[in-house]
This record gives sequence, structure tokens and C-alpha cells, in this order.
Amino acid sequence: MAAGNTFVGGRDPWLSRLGNLRNVVRQELVTRQLRAHLSDPPLHVLDVGAGQGTQAHRLAADGHAVTAVEPDPGMRDAFTQAAERLPAEARDRVRLLAADVAALESVTSPAAYDVVLCHGVLIYLPAAAPTVTALASRVAPGGLLSLVARNGDAMAWRPALRRDWAATLALLDEVDAARAEGRDAVYRNELGVDARADTVSALAAACSDAGLEVEQWYGVRVASDGVPVDEPAPEEADLAALLDVEERLGRTDPYRWVATLVHLVARRPRGAGDGGRITSGH
Repeated sequence: MAAGNTFVGGRDPWLSRLGNLRNVVRQELVTRQLRAHLSDPPLHVLDVGAGQGTQAHRLAADGHAVTAVEPDPGMRDAFTQAAERLPAEARDRVRLLAADVAALESVTSPAAYDVVLCHGVLIYLPAAAPTVTALASRVAPGGLLSLVARNGDAMAWRPALRRDWAATLALLDEVDAARAEGRDAVYRNELGVDARADTVSALAAACSDAGLEVEQWYGVRVASDGVPVDEPAPEEADLAALLDVEERLGRTDPYRWVATLVHLVARRPRGAGDGGRITSGH
């Protein structure tokens, strides 16, 4: 996505785990949470760091026009393969571009979008604020920015769920050190690459500085994050119940504060005399 992006080394294990429980829960919760903030289609959506395209394809299937930006060729291949499973009319609503955050202005059109997504990208970048600023510049008046990041307020919760006391203490120490040193907490994630976490307050401040107002934030994976990374998704009935529980926990205090991921939705205020959402082609 930008200089310092650490995701490349974790691409293959990420793709191999897409159908496992934790990824299924993540994608389904983000879909449900995001839909609660969207108006009727067609909206113009910019998905930055679109990866394998889960959210982009679902939005296209819902009737929205999606511009997906992904710098990694392996992820673009996975995106294209997954798009083949879409109905033709939905597939026609998706455009995939090879670019990163730094190149958004030169490759995307229109200049601003009703919805801008950046899910699971900030984790692999050196800092969140510059990327949030760049993303916010593409949000139209009345439009929204959807961010998914590692929850820096609950770094130690996963190993605690697993009763890995040494790892829990190590992450607690890292959070304390990061706070004392005025930096973001860092860790080695389960893809085997270095990653970074963002607190809710820091993400909210970055959005505010970029002219956006936080509309809501959610936790993603509160109760189900302690399972092994390769745990398969359960049978349909059990999965449905789990997703309903996770959805409730993810919007309810105090539970959302211990989620592994934060999903924050911020909106650009609509200016006086603004003509409404954009209508130009994607």
C-alpha cells in the first residue's frame, strides 16, 4: 500500500485461511456493520487495499459501483478469480486497479466517492494518520470512510483467551511501553509479519483532523478470537448463532473494547448547498 508495507510476506498464509472461522466472522461482521450506514444503491465506492475482494464483491452484488485498488499482484489474481463467481451484472460494476494509497489521485475517477473503504491495511503501515488523511480526501460531502484496524486497546486479549500467560504479559508490557514512549504498539501477527495496532481514540483523532466525524465504531471478533488460526468455520446453524452473538457484542459496551479488530465509520459533513452524493461514472 505504501512505503513500509509489511503485508507482502503474509500474503500466502492469508489467502490459505480465507474460509476459516476467524476470517468468516470478520468479513461477515464488517459487511453487516457497514450496511447499517449505507443508503440505497447505487453508491460509488472506493476500496483501497481491496485484497481478495470480499467486501468489494458484496457491495457490487448489492448494486453499488466499486473501484477497487490493490497493489499486490497475487491479491489482484485472487480478486479476479473470486469476481468470476459474481453474476455478470455485478461483475460489471467492479473495476480493479493496480495502485496504492500514494497513487489514488492519479488512477481513480471520480475525485470523491460516497464510500471509501480501507480494511486491514493500516495494520501493515508505519502510521495511520497519513493514510487516513489521504483516504479522507477522497470522501465526498455526506460520504463515509470505513476503517478496520487492529485494536490497540486490547492487544493482550487473544493470548489471554488462549491461556498463554507469557504472551499476554509480553503484549501488556508492549502496550505500556508504547504508551510511555508516545508510539503505537507493535507485534508479530499470526501471518508471521510485523504489524501495528491503533487505538480507537487515535483513529477518531485522525478522522477529525481530516475533517470527518465519527459516526460509530464497532468491535470485530470479541468472543471467537481465541480459536486456533486454522479453526474451520462451524456448520451453518452454529455459525449463524455465533455471528448474531458477535454482532451484538461488537456494538455493546464494555464488550466491544476487547475485540481484536476495530471497525470505525466516519462521515464527512454535508456542506451548505451541497448537491448530494456523487453521480459521475466509476
